[in-house]
Order: sequence, then C-alpha cells, then structure tokens
Amino acid sequence: MEIKEIKELANRIMFDVNEEEAQNIINDFETFEKQLAILNEIDTDGVEEMIYPFDTPTSFLRKDEVSHVIDKEDALKNASKTKEGHIVVPKVVK
Repeated sequence: MEIKEIKELANRIMFDVNEEEAQNIINDFETFEKQLAILNEIDTDGVEEMIYPFDTPTSFLRKDEVSHVIDKEDALKNASKTKEGHIVVPKVVK
C-alpha cells in the first residue's frame, strides 16, 4: 500500500491525512498483516470449530411477569407539564 492510496481512501471518507499520518497507517497495516501471518501459521488440523464459546447457551432472561402496575393518572401526576396523556420535556436536539 502506498501513501497515495491512503490519501485517496481518506479523501473518500472526508478525512485529511498528511504524509506522516499516511505513513503511520501503512506501518500499522503492515504490523497487522504480520500478526495475521503468525496466526495463519498455527496448526489447526483436527481442531473442531467453535461456533459458540460455551458448551451450553447461557440465557439469563427472565419471563416477563406483570407486577406493581400504576395507572396513567398516577404516573403523570408528578410531571410538571403534560399534553394528551404524555409527559412534555424540553427539546434536547437542535
């Protein structure tokens, strides 16, 4: 990979990259490729693929059970401002 390619890719995603930053990206990419090459050297013959990291699926979800339900009027009575059965809050996005 060349600095020119890095700059073109950065430009496509609207980033400005100087020569030093482009060279750092190239160095990082080369390091990553070396690490992948090391992983590819590992002998995995006879090793069963792991689809799920645990022997039995873990599921800690509980069944939904209705308990302590308050009615709408009680839920809205402490709101400082309501409109048509909903709480009105200040706009937070400009």
